Amino acid sequence: MSAVKVGVPDDYSDMGDDAFRTLVRDWIAANYPPQIRNPPKRLHFNENKVWYFRLAEKGWLCPAWPREYGGMGLSASKQLIMIEERERHGCARFNDMGVNMIGPLLTRYGTEEQKAFFLPKILAGEHIWCQGYSEPNAGSDLAALRTEAILDGEHYVVNGQKIWTSLAMDANWIFCLVRTDKQAKKQEGISFLLIPMDAPGITIRPIKNIDMHDEFCETFFDDVRVPAKNLVGQVNKGWTMAKNLLGFERISIGSPRQSSNALSRLKLLAEKMGVWEEPIFRERYTRLRLELADHKALYETFADQVRRGERPGPEISMLKLNQTELFQRITETMLEIAGEYAGNFGPLDGNRELNPTGLFIQSRPATIYGGSNEIQRNVLAKNVLELPSS
Repeated sequence: MSAVKVGVPDDYSDMGDDAFRTLVRDWIAANYPPQIRNPPKRLHFNENKVWYFRLAEKGWLCPAWPREYGGMGLSASKQLIMIEERERHGCARFNDMGVNMIGPLLTRYGTEEQKAFFLPKILAGEHIWCQGYSEPNAGSDLAALRTEAILDGEHYVVNGQKIWTSLAMDANWIFCLVRTDKQAKKQEGISFLLIPMDAPGITIRPIKNIDMHDEFCETFFDDVRVPAKNLVGQVNKGWTMAKNLLGFERISIGSPRQSSNALSRLKLLAEKMGVWEEPIFRERYTRLRLELADHKALYETFADQVRRGERPGPEISMLKLNQTELFQRITETMLEIAGEYAGNFGPLDGNRELNPTGLFIQSRPATIYGGSNEIQRNVLAKNVLELPSS
């Protein structure tokens, strides 16, 4: 993979949030490739690498990383601004597992050798990462995780299978949760291991989804030898580190932007299909609009906590629940009024703002990724409502 000259990030700590938002908005408008704005599906690295490299050249690739490691060192408030402005402009999600997941993990738990080797390569686009968490029959909480790593001298020997490995075909490294103690129960006995994707014994099989897009993969490990120095943190403490990676993601995944974009497109579709003035549709649309307003208010409650430097509690699971289920209700409505267009994949009449089937399909896994909504309800029941587990 080609590298890029990495820019030195400026220090924005003394800039006011409003001025910073204007700066970010103007720069994105001037530099984001228009041909990949509001894409109907997740893009591969060869499609979005121009945006990845422009962020790297600007020094804006890693807002959350400390400045000493090449990041922007932004406050949580300014990180939210960057997320919101990207979403507002319709920026595609790039291959961000290295930026958002493994980079922050290494800055906190990695050895000096690991930091020196891996972090610059993420910044330069030399290392593109994927995530090896989910497994067949492992459960949403990975309590039954079975991919094992057995220490053999200075190497771990890895055997097992991962599923739903997003964009594994684009990655040259994978960070994996592996079982290093088969006698331990549930999430105990799991370690965090970094594995090169070109290691002998790794097989990648793309999984095509319902619209024939190959975003997901199965990844198989057959006697894969991995240097023991690629273990991050302590042996058998990988689950603790993996949980720590999810904190800020909960704010991002609960952003109202996804549902807001879908609602604006529902209005465009209703006008095209001639139902915008119908009372029954207008009542349904108004209900959705009010639900979105409620969710925006909820989002701002948690966003304000982050801006104050506070760590949101388990009640933040409400964000993920509200946003993803509202997104599904809006796209279900789109499909219902689309008539004969409902069976088409791709934009209507070449208009990328009108892609009801594509948005409907995008909304289906939203209640699964980032922790299924069933798990989120359990979190709320146990940790917020303090309901008994049985």
